[in-house]
Amino acid sequence: MSKLYIVPTPIGNLEDMTFRAIRILKEVDLILAEDTRTSGKLLKHFEIGTHMYSHHMHNEHKTTENLIARLKAGETIALISDAGTPAISDPGFLLTRACVENKIEVECLPGATAFVPALVNSGLPNDRFIFEGFLPEKKGRQTRFLALAEETRTMILYVSPHKLLKTLVEFVTYFGEDRQICVCRELSKLHEENVRGTAKEVLTHFEKTAPRGEIVVVVAGKTITKEPKKSKFSKDEKEEEEEED
Repeated sequence: MSKLYIVPTPIGNLEDMTFRAIRILKEVDLILAEDTRTSGKLLKHFEIGTHMYSHHMHNEHKTTENLIARLKAGETIALISDAGTPAISDPGFLLTRACVENKIEVECLPGATAFVPALVNSGLPNDRFIFEGFLPEKKGRQTRFLALAEETRTMILYVSPHKLLKTLVEFVTYFGEDRQICVCRELSKLHEENVRGTAKEVLTHFEKTAPRGEIVVVVAGKTITKEPKKSKFSKDEKEEEEEED
């Protein structure tokens, strides 16, 4: 029976690969990989010999129609990205949507993704949060920061290492230097690091220590200051009541 499997892969530590993910990748007819060279190392490690086909952000618009035809013909296909869960700041949405539109079954396996451990590691409130992924490079960036400055939920962002310092300066500018943040670096890997503190403190840290590796930033939401509860009496009424007493 035709089906598209969305299969998460480890974000660093190969021990995070699930038994089910390995089985599915061995059983399907085809694996769609963001980068066949990167995924080739993973498949070799787990002795998976299934044929791979390149499927990434630069060709997904062109390949989707052909993949839908193959699925309709009865093939089973697994989609993986270089790391984590496909479609989370990675290719996957277009093909998933096309499958839904064509009534082709889609099954997403639970598994590794970077923003969940980052959120939990941060020590910031995680009962309500928003995932922003990568912020716009130029157009719309300031507008997005102005909107996020008023956000009261914890915010999660993906930031490339060469843009981290710029982003931290923007945090200080738009959120204030006392806003609590956590920069999570190289999650699940040997040199995992979680740098917590105010925006100013974390900026100072990375001005002295060049950021490297995969980075997730968690930012506390804006604190809402409650106004003092107003008395139900006016000033004159209160004075009159006190005189009567």
